[in-house]
Amino acid sequence: MQRLNINGKVHEVDAEPDTPLLWALREQVGLTGTKYGCGVAACGACTVHVDGVPTRTCTMPISSFTEAQKIVTIEGLSPEVTHPIQKAWLELDVPQCGYCQSGQIMAAAALIASKPAPTDDDINAEMTNICRCGTYNRIRAAIKLAASNVKRG
Repeated sequence: MQRLNINGKVHEVDAEPDTPLLWALREQVGLTGTKYGCGVAACGACTVHVDGVPTRTCTMPISSFTEAQKIVTIEGLSPEVTHPIQKAWLELDVPQCGYCQSGQIMAAAALIASKPAPTDDDINAEMTNICRCGTYNRIRAAIKLAASNVKRG
């Protein structure tokens, strides 16, 4: 039994210690917004925040987490889609198929939190999630829109 702090609530997860956090989130906790993409932490579809840091969960065993660590999934990012990144995603109609978007949004939210006015170089360096549909230009535009909205207010 592993105790995990997910979206502000402690959950007791009954899974083997080597179970990846992704599967614990989806199968034991029922939070299916975090997606499985590649299984080798390359694509980023499984990205959540762990203590504010974007973390790919498909290869991270639950035994590597403590109850003190704050895990935030797409479901816990903001109530009722009010995070500036989520608003920008909707305004610019970023997703095409949408599969990778929860991971993209989590990575972008962490970027904006650490760099409120990210440059193109910042976005290139931090946004390493893969989008098979190629919506990278819309992702970049949404990050810049969200950053400008955060600055205004």
